[in-house]
Amino acid sequence: MEVVDQIRWIPSFGYERELDWLLNMHDWMISKKRYWGLALPIYECKACGDFDVIGGREELKERAIEGWEVFEGHTPHRPYVDAVKIACRSCGAPVERIPDVGNPWLDAGIVPFSTLHFREDPAYWAEWFPADFITESFPGQFRNWFYAMLAMSTVLRREPPFKTIFGYATLFGEDGRAMHKSWGNSIEFDEAAERMGVDVMRWLYMSHRPEDNILFGWHAADAARRRLLVLWNAYAFFVRYAAIAKWQPGSAVAAASERPALDRWIRSRSAALVADVRRELADYDAEAATRVIDTFVEDLSTWYLRLSRRRFSRNADSRDRNAAFATLHEALLTLAGSAAPILPFLTESMYRNLVDADTGGAPESIHLTGWPGAGLEDARDARLERAMATVRRAVELARTLRSSAGLKTRQPLARLWLAVPSTDAAAVDELIPLLADEVNVHEVIRIADESELVERRVKPLLPKIGKRVGSRIPAVMAAAREGTFEIHEDGSVEIGGVTLAPDEVEILATPRPGTAVASDEGLVVVIDTELTPELRAEGDARELQRAIQDLRREADLKLDDRIELWVDGLSAALQPHLAAIADETQAASAIEGAPPAGDGVARAAVQLDSGEVRIGLRRLTGARSA
Repeated sequence: MEVVDQIRWIPSFGYERELDWLLNMHDWMISKKRYWGLALPIYECKACGDFDVIGGREELKERAIEGWEVFEGHTPHRPYVDAVKIACRSCGAPVERIPDVGNPWLDAGIVPFSTLHFREDPAYWAEWFPADFITESFPGQFRNWFYAMLAMSTVLRREPPFKTIFGYATLFGEDGRAMHKSWGNSIEFDEAAERMGVDVMRWLYMSHRPEDNILFGWHAADAARRRLLVLWNAYAFFVRYAAIAKWQPGSAVAAASERPALDRWIRSRSAALVADVRRELADYDAEAATRVIDTFVEDLSTWYLRLSRRRFSRNADSRDRNAAFATLHEALLTLAGSAAPILPFLTESMYRNLVDADTGGAPESIHLTGWPGAGLEDARDARLERAMATVRRAVELARTLRSSAGLKTRQPLARLWLAVPSTDAAAVDELIPLLADEVNVHEVIRIADESELVERRVKPLLPKIGKRVGSRIPAVMAAAREGTFEIHEDGSVEIGGVTLAPDEVEILATPRPGTAVASDEGLVVVIDTELTPELRAEGDARELQRAIQDLRREADLKLDDRIELWVDGLSAALQPHLAAIADETQAASAIEGAPPAGDGVARAAVQLDSGEVRIGLRRLTGARSA
């Protein structure tokens, strides 16, 4: 138990359970009716019933009366040791070893001494003892291998045989039962590796809480695969657009410090990824490392890529496009390097395509590179990360307000008012254009608080103030009805000649007509819900553009395919937007009128606020975007 105290147990329940075993130990059946295992050196005479226990190889050689030449040169395992017979000390009859072998964990338990040559080369042994780390399923080993090592090391040295132990829970089938072929819930490794993919299996194991039993099966694998597909899709996006743009690593690009805030933010997040994954893996916490990776993949995919998508298009400014490609390339390489210990095959595939290992002088495998992070030493910007987190919260609040007001995401709004905690204010200012684009508003106005945009009322809580305020209650209630009060910074309210504490009133804020308000821990978002005819036309234009892009996909067109476009039923308000729609959808021409009859033209109808519009398109033969 003293030795147990000197070991780090992961998860911590292992410590209590091992001590419980030692405190309440029962007899342990150390022999097995098996072939493999350390042959027990017990020789029982069938003639007289006497028995001997042989103390070592030299004693066995001295007492052997036959079979030594078969055994000599081999370890004391079956079948060679079984050939040796000795003479019974009592009656002289030939005696052979009993067929039992020791529990294999006894063999494994002495490895920290036997394999490291404890007796033959003590100096060499001291270089390697104790082990830094061991791992096995805890329920199966706390009274077997773990105990065997602890017991033997305590007897020989009174010190721990290992410094850290990772003892995870048990694996069951998806139905919650132990895997058995007869139950139909067992899965062979080869089948799982072929059907699931080994990296999916690794992610499934690594991302699981080691304290909990894991339910292994096809559905669990599908859930893990969906998480990894987010990573793969981000990588595929880069490959697709880089090929179209003919972008190559090493292209001229602005210095990292001169790039847009979005690029600097994902570089900061990349630097955090490198540090956090390394810390968690060094601490033997693979589950925490997968959470860090998963969060970064979400940041990269659902925020950086979505807000940067237009920067990769053919219409983007070339300087900005190169910055976006260089930043995304670096982020993907950093992600691959950080995830490589967990996802060795997927990240190897990414690396081989992202790096010209054959001719560029880079290591030929990601597993031959150092830990990632070169070039990111000064990239961390905690202030920018906090500001971006504030903006993302603002986006969620704005989306909630849109949904409540029945406003589609593609419907532009005139303005949004934003109040942020004072600590974030300056850093958020640089990110306001991102916020405006993401929530689809023309203008974002930062305000100190929402007081100018809401009507406040105070509701005194009579059950709480009745006894204390007494005769002044009528004056308090009258002031509340008239709206004559003053709210202090600490939340207290001056009303009707008395001061009410924050818990004695309820402050009600009603949005002014044409607005909607949401708040969260000091962050306030107010949107203008009134739609002008011009805004409605912009919303229709975006819906029409989305319908054309959907039709392109249905027609199986490539990203860089140019098209001929026909639009029939366009309202007068939408006509000024047609040129921009054509440009965004890769249309070389946009013709108002019904699409021509015949094959090769994809057709669809879309219902807009201004009425139904019929669209048609076909690939412009021999034309690709520049």
